[in-house]
Amino acid sequence: MGSSAVFQAVNGRRSYSRVTSLAPTRAELLPLVAAAARVADHGALRPWRLLELRGAARERLGAAFVAASACEGVEAVKLAGKPLRAPLLLAVIASRRVSFKVTAWEQDAVAAGVAHMLTLLLGDAGWGAMWRTGALVRAAPVREVHGLADAEELLGWLYVGGIPADCKPGVRLSIDPEEFLGVV
Repeated sequence: MGSSAVFQAVNGRRSYSRVTSLAPTRAELLPLVAAAARVADHGALRPWRLLELRGAARERLGAAFVAASACEGVEAVKLAGKPLRAPLLLAVIASRRVSFKVTAWEQDAVAAGVAHMLTLLLGDAGWGAMWRTGALVRAAPVREVHGLADAEELLGWLYVGGIPADCKPGVRLSIDPEEFLGVV
């Protein structure tokens, strides 16, 4: 145990807060999205979708951040620039389906699972990614930029780009699994 490729990928997972201007193409993303769709999905509802934000779409998102926050001046410029920190943002959307068997929280968990799986697949393909959220995720101007339906919630964005050559190793504190794995 511990030597499989899957174990190594999960154990070595990290977030990249800084990425280069390179990004996967849509054609490169499609097989990764198809593989991420294999996440556990009670009822096979596929209660999620992803949106690519590139170029001017990132600028529109920055403008929505500013509109939602009502900040001005230097603070507004800084906030508007946040979506420009990566060449590709993948919006993760919980797209809830009507179901008497599968609750909304369970459908949201599927969408989150797809996002996490996608970060692992992007890493395996040589891309850096970081899942970003924040107080503005649920703001009306941000919902509008993404064209969300009433039954949809934005869970955040995967900021995706190339891994910088001078990137420092990821550091994550180890846990004692005994503290987190109980018995009933």
